[in-house]
Amino acid sequence: MGNYRFICRIELSKSPGLHGIDFKLTVKTFMRLSIHCIKRFIHAALFSCLPLPSTAYADPVAFIDEQIATHPGQTGAYVLDRGEDALRARAWLTEHARASIEVQYFIWSTDNIGKLAAEALLRAAERGVKVRVIVDDLLIDAPDKSLLALALHPNVDIRIYNPKHKVGTPLHKRLLNVALDFRGVNQRMHDKTFIVDGKLAITGGRNMADEYFDYDQEYNFRDRDVLLLGDAVKTLRASFENFWASELSVPVEARFDGLGLMKKNVRVDNAAVQKIYQDLHDYAQAPENYSPLVRAQVANTPESFPAIARDVVWGQVDVIHDRPGKNDKQFHLGGGGQTTHALARLAESARERIVIQSPYVVLSDKAIALFKRLVARGVKVRISTNSLASTDNIQAFSGYRNQRNKLLKMGLEIYEYRPDPAIRTRLMPRTAAHDKPPIFALHAKSMVVDGKLAFIGTYNLDPRSENLNTEVGVVIHDASIARQVEHAIEADMQPGNSWHAAEDKPDQYGSLGKRGRIRLWQQVPIKPLL
Repeated sequence: MGNYRFICRIELSKSPGLHGIDFKLTVKTFMRLSIHCIKRFIHAALFSCLPLPSTAYADPVAFIDEQIATHPGQTGAYVLDRGEDALRARAWLTEHARASIEVQYFIWSTDNIGKLAAEALLRAAERGVKVRVIVDDLLIDAPDKSLLALALHPNVDIRIYNPKHKVGTPLHKRLLNVALDFRGVNQRMHDKTFIVDGKLAITGGRNMADEYFDYDQEYNFRDRDVLLLGDAVKTLRASFENFWASELSVPVEARFDGLGLMKKNVRVDNAAVQKIYQDLHDYAQAPENYSPLVRAQVANTPESFPAIARDVVWGQVDVIHDRPGKNDKQFHLGGGGQTTHALARLAESARERIVIQSPYVVLSDKAIALFKRLVARGVKVRISTNSLASTDNIQAFSGYRNQRNKLLKMGLEIYEYRPDPAIRTRLMPRTAAHDKPPIFALHAKSMVVDGKLAFIGTYNLDPRSENLNTEVGVVIHDASIARQVEHAIEADMQPGNSWHAAEDKPDQYGSLGKRGRIRLWQQVPIKPLL
């Protein structure tokens, strides 16, 4: 056969630190590769050696349209594992939206990322894009006047989901709501979706705050999103419209101008509105708030489109989502819980193995029974979750700790994430050598079944996701993405990144304060409340 050499230059990215790589393979080496690797090599070679249409550079939006048109009835999926990539994707899509942006978030903070995101949406609205935002009421911290000012823009509509805690609600009304409808008050919209022009979308675990994009210098989350193009975006948008039309999603303007009895009396005149807009724009222009490097990366995002085009996987992607008001059909909310049933069916379909990543693991009786059945028929179940040292939620960890020995005896393999994982240098490369590295915790919500199907979404393995909070996610029917997510979770399970729950006694690495609080919370009967 000779000793011919295949030489092809693959341009991976225009991002700093990434360069073209020369692949030189002898025939002998080439033949040793697996069939899968050969296919991937040929695929990459074809895309790198043959020029993409000029529209990929001149008009990347048109290039996206071309890709969608050539894959009718299919969905393109691209996993966003790093916070920096997830942020750049959102920023670039916001800058290039032409008609509409629809956003749902459980948390939207007023920290650096939260303000920059709000300013980006405002700029989109100022150039004529229709912006609609639904934010859950529980943890919102935006000043009343700022929230009202943004909602008064003619191209911006903001609705607050189940507003019984914060927006427009006086303290005495909050207490009354908790006393009269505790379960209803606790039902929250946990969805995270970002939809642009009805064609592209991002969903996954990330809220809109510094710590979800690896930009917090003290505490960050290991999280996961997925970028979607094409058919599945229609279903995500339909779910958004369902929430938008729900009586539980209340316009911001309707939450104010009360007499202080049932709603707050908040007003903002035009001069104040314009000042709030200008303050946001000034904030975004300040280099200390929006790094020039990040700005340049966002601007250069189209240069990486060829690489992204190679990695987008087209095929079947199923969207699973709940209806507004999910409360296990108890009390007056009465919404449905489709995500729980869909994920249970997905788990039941396993024949060999399931790999799960969830920041919180508090299993209901039904979930325990499901995992018992899986283990009994030989399915290997591995779970990646937080340790006491890394968790941000003591209450949830107390529920997990009460169950942990039982779960281990059932045959589940559990790995608890370290607060100082070795992988953090890859997740947050901006941290200088002399800086104190931040604590990392898990926040990704993913499941891989038999290395063939991958779920990425908002669903936690706990009673809140099962019975209370509305959730959303996608099931990707592609082995290459399933393996990608599975390998990422398995990397997080490695000794440098996690402790083995059964062998390493990871609780000893938690602070004395956390260990004390855990003992107290373990005595609280949380389960009946959820």
